[in-house]
Amino acid sequence: MSRKKKQRKHPKLTAVQNRVEGFALTVAIWLFRLIPVDVASYVMGAFWRRLAPFNPRHKRALRHLKKAFPGMRRAEREQIVRGMWENLGRVAAETFHIDRLLKQDYRFEAVADEITEQVLNGERACLFVSFHSANWELCVQPAVRRGIEITGVYQALRNPEADKALQALRKDLYKGGLLSKSHQTARKILATLKSGGIVAMMGDLRETRGVQVPFFDQMAYATPVPASLARSCNVPIVLGRVVRKKGVHFRIEAQAVEVPVTDDRQADIDVATARIHAIFESWIREHPEQWMWIHKKWAPPGKTSAQKQARRAAAARLEDD
Repeated sequence: MSRKKKQRKHPKLTAVQNRVEGFALTVAIWLFRLIPVDVASYVMGAFWRRLAPFNPRHKRALRHLKKAFPGMRRAEREQIVRGMWENLGRVAAETFHIDRLLKQDYRFEAVADEITEQVLNGERACLFVSFHSANWELCVQPAVRRGIEITGVYQALRNPEADKALQALRKDLYKGGLLSKSHQTARKILATLKSGGIVAMMGDLRETRGVQVPFFDQMAYATPVPASLARSCNVPIVLGRVVRKKGVHFRIEAQAVEVPVTDDRQADIDVATARIHAIFESWIREHPEQWMWIHKKWAPPGKTSAQKQARRAAAARLEDD
């Protein structure tokens, strides 16, 4: 089959595949919601703890953990990474019950500082910034229960049908809307914050076009977006973390971070981003098994992308030949 014919057929195949995957996810959601969340979380956590180490990402997580804790024994690193997989398995199961969990206050205890209390009381705007620890999506539970409308920012799935199914589960978390990352999203976020609204996003992902900050005694790549938005809109950043206590029970903590405002905008953003990551690091050190160690925080920029581009170019040359 010629290359042009493949290209003409490809969109149809993709559309069919998207519908099939979306239907499969919808069925999986329905089935998991029939199982009590405590049972589903436990079973999925145990399943991932035993089988996920066969995934190549297990070795990556071990490497990253060794970077962060060079003096730690290998056996301890292994236990932490297996604990990470168990937590991620639990998160996967809990995601299907997330709208129900939000309303079950007995599963949560919350600790907040003065600025966060002002936000929760509806007295000021803020940018909620969290990181991938425990069940991070439940970080906004105290705000949601107080009737705060939050606008969320997320990375959309490639499959639009699956994306719709997961968005439907999150509608109670983000009543201000759930926005996928784009240039238009940036304008909407600015408008929301400047009008006194609340925006929530993740702050621990690697961003090679961002800034470098100290993270576990070495330089890591970090997104400058939270600091930049907070500085531009003159709102506080409230860092949040979720700690899994036992099973499907959590402690949610919040801590406000100041973003300096001087004549050097970039320096202000760098300082605030470093502060954010210093707090993230201290929290991760307390519960290392609950953070997602598969993030490529310390990987050099461009290497993976360059390799993918080279493979695509080589494949194209072979097809042309």
